[in-house]
Amino acid sequence: MAFSLPDLPYAHDALASQGMSAETLEFHHDLHHNAYVTNGNAAIAGTEWEDKSLEQIIIGTYDTSSIAQNGIFNNLSQLWNHNQFWEMMSPGQSKLPGELEAALTESFGSFANFKTAFSAAGAGQFGSGWCWLVRNADGSLAVTKTENGVNPLCFGQTALLGCDVWEHSYYIDFRNKRPGYLSNFLDNLVNWENVASRM
Repeated sequence: MAFSLPDLPYAHDALASQGMSAETLEFHHDLHHNAYVTNGNAAIAGTEWEDKSLEQIIIGTYDTSSIAQNGIFNNLSQLWNHNQFWEMMSPGQSKLPGELEAALTESFGSFANFKTAFSAAGAGQFGSGWCWLVRNADGSLAVTKTENGVNPLCFGQTALLGCDVWEHSYYIDFRNKRPGYLSNFLDNLVNWENVASRM
């Protein structure tokens, strides 16, 4: 099947007052995300993966022995990552649901501790990658980080929240201040209701 670029769930300028400019979304969604769609479709054409779901392709092409993944994985994993990323943010302030706050407090000691751990994972990811809040197969919550396009699907985890720490995600608005971008993401951009729905 051929994959397509999903529309943003809000206008390009909808997050501007919260620290993510229309210019960032135009470059990030319309160019970078779209390139993963185009390149991923070209990579699977005529292969065994052509009729598989996005999740099946990601799991099936992930190479546990190599950081340098193949072109099919790199593009379609990044397609999946970005599909989630846009949904994990929302215009306006999002209220933290009580059940999510309780789960984060149980796992990390407090919501503030979770934010510290998440920001540290993102800031500490050397080079391009992602930081995640995941639910493990046993139901426990954890903060992780992954290189390049690798995501929680590769480890049998459920992605509850992910933040893109590739430079194209923040350089227009925050230049080289990745920690500031991460703080702003957690304080102003996250759609906490969406995160809770993934529990």
